[in-house]
Amino acid sequence: MSLKYAEKRIEEALALAQGNIARARVHVLSWAAEDPKLLKALTQQHMNGIVAYHVERVASGRHEKPPPAGTSEARRPPKAREESTFGMEILKAVADSNAVMFGLEGDGLRRPGQQVSAEHIKAIRRLAENTKPPKK
Repeated sequence: MSLKYAEKRIEEALALAQGNIARARVHVLSWAAEDPKLLKALTQQHMNGIVAYHVERVASGRHEKPPPAGTSEARRPPKAREESTFGMEILKAVADSNAVMFGLEGDGLRRPGQQVSAEHIKAIRRLAENTKPPKK
């Protein structure tokens, strides 16, 4: 039932966004922030992997450890900004048309306006001259 609920809400979002997938994602994210039933429907199938990841992260020591008791850092309350803007930062990242896609952040493509230096060209030519062609 819950997966059907999520799919129904996604179809509503696509209709509202007139088929625009990026805008539909923004709608679904904002609805999920206010609708626990939708959030559960979207995450239920992935919960085992999420929990396994976090348990392994804490067990391996890669998590952020709390400061020792008695330090001023331990007595300080959590930053209000982190709690109030977390959802908005996610929404902005999803809605941003220039956002970096996972796995494509280091694509190595030359950006417009970048020039190759003369030293760089000379270094590449020197490397090319010193390489021997492969034997057939």
